[in-house]
Amino acid sequence: MASFKPTKIQVYPKLGEKVTQDTLYWKNYKAPVQIKEFGAVTNIDFSPVAPHNFAVTAFTRIHIYGPFSQEPVKSFTRFKDTAYCGRFRSDGQLLVAGCEDSVVRLFDVNGKVALRMFKGHTKAVHVTDFTSDSYQILTGSDDYTCRLWDIPNATELSTYQEHTDYIRCGVTSKLNTNLFITGSYDHSLKVFDARVEKSVMTMDHGQPVESLLLYPSEGLLVSAGGRYVKVWDLLKGGQPLVSLKNHHKTVTCLSLSSSGQRLLSGSLDRHVKVYNTTSYKVVHNFDYAASILSLALAPDDESIVVGMTNGILSMKHRKSPEESTEISGQQRRRPSYRVFVKGKNYVPKQDDYLVSKPVRQHLAKYDKQLKKFNVSKALDTALESWTRHRKPEITVAVIKELNRRGTLKNALAGRDEQGLAQLLNFLIGNLVDHRFAPVLVTAAEMILDIYRPVIGQSPVVDRQLLRLQELLEKEIDYQQELLEVLGMLDTMFASALPRKEVPCSAISRSNGLTQGEARPQLQAT
Repeated sequence: MASFKPTKIQVYPKLGEKVTQDTLYWKNYKAPVQIKEFGAVTNIDFSPVAPHNFAVTAFTRIHIYGPFSQEPVKSFTRFKDTAYCGRFRSDGQLLVAGCEDSVVRLFDVNGKVALRMFKGHTKAVHVTDFTSDSYQILTGSDDYTCRLWDIPNATELSTYQEHTDYIRCGVTSKLNTNLFITGSYDHSLKVFDARVEKSVMTMDHGQPVESLLLYPSEGLLVSAGGRYVKVWDLLKGGQPLVSLKNHHKTVTCLSLSSSGQRLLSGSLDRHVKVYNTTSYKVVHNFDYAASILSLALAPDDESIVVGMTNGILSMKHRKSPEESTEISGQQRRRPSYRVFVKGKNYVPKQDDYLVSKPVRQHLAKYDKQLKKFNVSKALDTALESWTRHRKPEITVAVIKELNRRGTLKNALAGRDEQGLAQLLNFLIGNLVDHRFAPVLVTAAEMILDIYRPVIGQSPVVDRQLLRLQELLEKEIDYQQELLEVLGMLDTMFASALPRKEVPCSAISRSNGLTQGEARPQLQAT
């Protein structure tokens, strides 16, 4: 008696992740190093000078970390309330920070006590930055004002009160000492010139603005607020260039790669998106464990540092060329060839006796039912929730095997409302899949033939049959449109091809006779 042959499950090619240069570049980081801070990490700023330490603002402290240190090399704790926006000066010697108590403090990186304290705001100061000449400070506050301060004299130079809500982000020009830009919860972006008394340009983001970023050329400005990241052309009077909506929650921070060709955005949806600054398409994505509040890239993209709402600081360092080569070598390592061919070429001798070891056959649940000729139970097993959702090719293979045996109609018949609804649900989800359509179309025809007399008795089944009908009608329309497009393309390709004349021999085109051959004369009878 022949042994039972298990159902053959067809293997379909998997559509793997497309490996691009961006994928290789942004995946070339080590496992993240995580540090627990005392509160939510609201700002991260890298020092512009080597060794490129970075300042982390969290709760009532600002910690300065080395490029590869897991402990702060310096801490500033002289804040009476929550600190905000710790920023380095261009020489890396001074650091400025705002505070919930409305006082702006200026620190020497090598000292502990504040060198200057700027008082004038009436509410929390969330925005601080140095101007390009390094002698002035820009601040923005919840009192709706932004101010310029003189560092040597610790005096206020000018005040601008044009926003109508909290100012939560701002950036100064690195090419022009007098220019700076602020973003507010009143949805507006304003460009100021310190030489005039009011703003010189206003743009409407449409959402409360959380972060601003200037391109190195300073011709383009990027704003983040709500779910949107928007790019503005400052050279054309603040004309909007592109609006990106790739996040599911509020975008909180922006950063630019060292080459300026990739833009990064962090959001409360726990994702960091990497955009190509030419096409503004997402080229890579990072996932994190909590909502993201701050993001910074080290020079040459050596490190990615992310601060989260749960107080976790995540640091990813780029792998060295030796580490990348070693890991890729480990991935390519496979068992040697001789392991697979061991004993394959052995030739038995004349007196050898072959002892065959019985191989135990392990059958799947549906094969066990098929072996017992329980066709309905075999189909029920293949329609179990996990199988039909994760491995639909198994369900289709069982239906195909039942059809080959001629028992598919018996397996489909005799089902109650729940069983029929489950079967129709599977058909709706997979019928238009080109891999399964040849098998499932036959099953769908049998179901309609068997259950035509009971149509109208169950509202659940009727709704699913209507959905199946709509699905098939849409698919037919798609196929017709595709055929029309195919016909158009064929016409275009045919007209685009150069026409070539086929050389003819001495055969006449009119009568097909060679030259000199006489035409046969018809003789009259």
